[in-house]
Amino acid sequence: MAHEPLPKTWLLRAGRPVARVIAGRRCDIRLHGVEHVPRSGPVILAGNHIGLADGPLLAAYAPRPVHALTKHELFTGAGGTFLRTAGQIPLDRFHPDPTAIRTCLAALDEGRVIGIFPEGRRGPGDLGRFHRGAAYLALVTGAPVVPVTFLGTREPGGGTNDLPAKGARVDMVFGTPYRLGAVPWPRTREQVGQATVLLRRHMLAALEDALRLTARELPGPLVPGDEEDDPPTGVSERGTR
Repeated sequence: MAHEPLPKTWLLRAGRPVARVIAGRRCDIRLHGVEHVPRSGPVILAGNHIGLADGPLLAAYAPRPVHALTKHELFTGAGGTFLRTAGQIPLDRFHPDPTAIRTCLAALDEGRVIGIFPEGRRGPGDLGRFHRGAAYLALVTGAPVVPVTFLGTREPGGGTNDLPAKGARVDMVFGTPYRLGAVPWPRTREQVGQATVLLRRHMLAALEDALRLTARELPGPLVPGDEEDDPPTGVSERGTR
C-alpha cells in the first residue's frame, strides 16, 4: 500500500481555541462525556449529522484535534486551502477513494484522531442511513470508535445549510467507546457489513442515551428537495445494501 502524507496539524491545533471563542459567542455549547475519548492513541469519532455546524464544532470542541473526512466538493479555492491546512481529509463519496482511506489509516497509525459522519450527509440524525467507513477503519486498525451525538445544530424545519440561531443551545454528547478489534487482511465484505451493523447498534444506543441526558429531540428530516445526493450504500433496519 502506498504511503500517504499525514494531514497537516499546525492550523488545526492553533485554530481550535479561536474557533471555540467564536462559536461560544454565538451559541451555548455544552459538552458531555468528554472523558470517554481516550487521551492518547488512535481514535475514531463517529457523529450523527444534522446540520452544517457539526463538522466545524467537532474540529473545535473535540477533546483532541480531529482530522475529519470532508466531502471533496468543499476543497476548492480559499476554502479548500483552509481545510487542507486545518488537517481535514477530502473524500469522494461517490467513488472508491483509496487516497482518503490511506490517509486515515496513516493518521490512525500515528495515534491521531479521525472524524467521520457515517450517515454521509446532513439529515434527521437518527442513523437511519449508515455507511461502512467507520467500521472498516476500526477493523483495519483496532482503533476504538467513540459516538458523538449532535443536538441543536439544526432546528426543526431548518434547512441543510442553516446555522444555529444566536444564543441557541447546542449539545455534543460523547458516548462510550466501541471496540471491534482489528481483523487481519484479507477482510471480507461480509465482515465489514457485520461490523457496521454492530457499530450502528452501539451508536443508536448512544443516541438514545444522549436524548435522555439532554431531554432533547432530533430535529426531524429536511424538507423534500433539500437533501444532498448520497450513494445508496451502507446498512439500515432492512439490512446491508
